[in-house]
Amino acid sequence: MGTDRELLEAAAKAAGYWASEFNCPANLPRPDWNPLTDDGDALRLAVKLRLNLSLDRTGLKVFHDDKPCIKAGGWESRADENEVVRRAIVRAAAEIGRSMK
Repeated sequence: MGTDRELLEAAAKAAGYWASEFNCPANLPRPDWNPLTDDGDALRLAVKLRLNLSLDRTGLKVFHDDKPCIKAGGWESRADENEVVRRAIVRAAAEIGRSMK
C-alpha cells in the first residue's frame, strides 16, 4: 500500500496533478491539498476520477469503470467513518495512478 506520501503522490498522478518532468505535484487545486485529511479534497478526487462508492454496514467498496478497486473493512475497525471513506478514495486513486505509464 505504501506510506501516506506515496499514496498522495500516486493519487495526484491519477488526477492529473503531477508534473512528470519534475517528478512532483503540480497544479494542485489548493496548496494544502490532502484528500486523506480533507473531506472536500477526497470528494473532488472521487468525482474527478469518476469513482463509485458502495457503503453498507459491512464496509465500503470503491469502483472505477465498474470494476472493484478497493474494499475497506467494516466500520468497527476505525472510530472515524469519514477517515475510512477518505482513505479508500485515496487508495483507489493511487491504484489508478500506479497503473498509469
